Amino acid sequence: MMDTKRKKELLEAYKNRHPEMGVISYRCKETGEVFLGISKDTKSDFNSTNMKLAANWHPNKRLQELWNKYGSEGFELSVIKVLKYDDPHEDHTAKLESLREQCLAADPNARRIWR
Repeated sequence: MMDTKRKKELLEAYKNRHPEMGVISYRCKETGEVFLGISKDTKSDFNSTNMKLAANWHPNKRLQELWNKYGSEGFELSVIKVLKYDDPHEDHTAKLESLREQCLAADPNARRIWR
């Protein structure tokens, strides 16, 4: 059993961690289609998106279709923009969305992962 003091320390550390935030990209190598999403924790968002795709349970029908056809090997996953930030407690949604809009504008093959 973990003592309460240790538990508190871990919780504090978790709350104050600086996960990587930014724009994540799924690029289908075969078709060149790109799907962009904003992320407040890139590592965990890649994990959960991959799990949904593997379970054939992703809300983005087109992305799911391509994933079912080409599999994970058919995709290039990357973080194409990283958001620099100081305060992990601040809401960075607007900044992330504007980063994503820039990326969408720069790439005619790109669309949103999530509507």
